[in-house]
Formats: sequence, structure tokens, C-alpha cells
Amino acid sequence: MKPREYLSVDPASLHLPGSRRDGADPLKLQRQLSRYGKSIVGMPPLEVKRGSDGELVIYDGVTRATRVAKYLPGEIILVEVTGDLNGPVGSLPTVGDKL
Repeated sequence: MKPREYLSVDPASLHLPGSRRDGADPLKLQRQLSRYGKSIVGMPPLEVKRGSDGELVIYDGVTRATRVAKYLPGEIILVEVTGDLNGPVGSLPTVGDKL
């Protein structure tokens, strides 16, 4: 089994999965903002996968990434790379593209 890999990244640079090309659900984003505000204290790492082009795509945490990118621009967060994909993901929109 491959050891866990954690990276510190700007969430705006992460690519959105094909199923969430439009970004975070606005209602869920508002709910998170009212519950957690602009804090990232205690926020679990996002789960991402690495495309064959080296780019990272979110698999769990689109709303969290959007909240941080929108309300704390430039803030670095922790992500866990949970696997590799056979294809490139660089053509998918990023969180920053949808702000």
C-alpha cells in the first residue's frame, strides 16, 4: 500500500471534478459559511487525486475549497492525495475559475 501523501496548496488552484464543473452548491456554501465562518481550524484535509499531467482534482471537499478560496484568498490548506488517475485533469476548471 502506498503511504499517504499530504500537500499544502492554494485551494483556488485545485481542479473541479467533472461532476461538479459548476463549482460548489451555493446553499451548501452558505451553510458552511454560517457554521464555520472564515475559519479553517479543525477543517479536515481535502481528498484529491493526481492526474497524469500532475494537476490535482478534488474528490471530496469542493465546498470547503471554495469557501477558503473565496473568503480567505491566498490561504494554504492541507490536501491528501488519495490516488493517481490515468488521464490529465488540467483541462477541468479550477475552483478559482468559478469564483
